[in-house]
Amino acid sequence: MKIVSNEKLIKRNKKIGQITTMAALAVLGIGLYFSFAQPEQITITFGALLIGFLLTQVGVFYGNRWGRSPRPDELISTSLKGLEDKYVLYHYTAGIPHLLTGPTGVWALVPTPAGGKITYDEGKGRFRQKGGNFYMKLFGQDNIGRPELDAQYALTDLKKSFQKNVSGIDVPEPRAVLIFTNPKAELEASDSPIPAVAVDKLKDFIRKQTKGLPEEFEVIKGLQKALPSADTFE
Repeated sequence: MKIVSNEKLIKRNKKIGQITTMAALAVLGIGLYFSFAQPEQITITFGALLIGFLLTQVGVFYGNRWGRSPRPDELISTSLKGLEDKYVLYHYTAGIPHLLTGPTGVWALVPTPAGGKITYDEGKGRFRQKGGNFYMKLFGQDNIGRPELDAQYALTDLKKSFQKNVSGIDVPEPRAVLIFTNPKAELEASDSPIPAVAVDKLKDFIRKQTKGLPEEFEVIKGLQKALPSADTFE
């Protein structure tokens, strides 16, 4: 398997997370100072706490995705290691964060860090979560959210990117797969209309998919040539 990754973007976003986190600590420190030294300055105190909390949220968001290793892209790359060279994996280079192309088609890979017991409520058409890390939920980083919608958005963004950047290529209909990267996630969602797998089962899932006709793969090879290569980001 070949990997095309935008390392410049990853390093930039990692730095943004680090700077934002340090700024959050500084602002919270200012708020703490005024709360003790000048308690009458209640506006400054609460303003600093609010800004510090918002900066903390941004820092945690960037830190979890680009600062803390293994990052989602690293987990996906490791999981898919061993696929044949006909597959190309794209990180932050092809219109969506993670894209896989190869003999089994075009896949939007949508990671989610949610932990706990994950089920799919067919009646309400959404995923449910029990358990998980309370602290991370408090900062909005371990909530299940709406991954089924994230997958739909990823497919929409991917199609728009193809229309803009690789027009003229009749790309096979892309599909999405939800990837649960948290090792503490207990996944029981076989009834989900969008495939959902643990990250360590991703390669087995891809290998079990039916390969398209030879002419379909020829189109995908054309797509791979049209998409950015590793040299683009060196």
